[in-house]
Amino acid sequence: MYPSSTRSFVRIEETPVNLRRVSLVATTVLVVAVVSLLFRRSLFGRTAFPIGLQAVAVALMIWARLSFGSRSFHAGANPTAGGLVTTGPYRYIRHPIYAAALFFVWTGVAAHGTIISVLTAIVATAAIAVRIGAEEALVSEIYPEYAGYARRTKRIIPFVL
Repeated sequence: MYPSSTRSFVRIEETPVNLRRVSLVATTVLVVAVVSLLFRRSLFGRTAFPIGLQAVAVALMIWARLSFGSRSFHAGANPTAGGLVTTGPYRYIRHPIYAAALFFVWTGVAAHGTIISVLTAIVATAAIAVRIGAEEALVSEIYPEYAGYARRTKRIIPFVL
């Protein structure tokens, strides 16, 4: 199973059930953050350059979704059957959908630049980081080849991070 670890002052057992719950909470926080940016009118760019960057983010997300196939999204970060996907954008980054979401959100926030929008984007980024951690732990249990894939492929930014 998963080893237990100490985080801050709370001891969390890293079981699949706990990781799924943490992922569900992170997904909820992410949705609330993005909706908050939408209502504050800080999610979408208004000029050509930010709109172009956000179009690239959408294209990356679509490419990743198509490469992932007909598998469904799991808010609880449940691994899907069908093998580890290492083609398309997954050849270059392990989490292209999260990368696209971050790119889209941060482009919108940079185009507006308010303090509250930056803080909201930081919350969204933290929620995505939590989801990535939970997802990687769960996927590595199902797919032993994930460790090798993770060693040769960056998480979010190709060749960097």
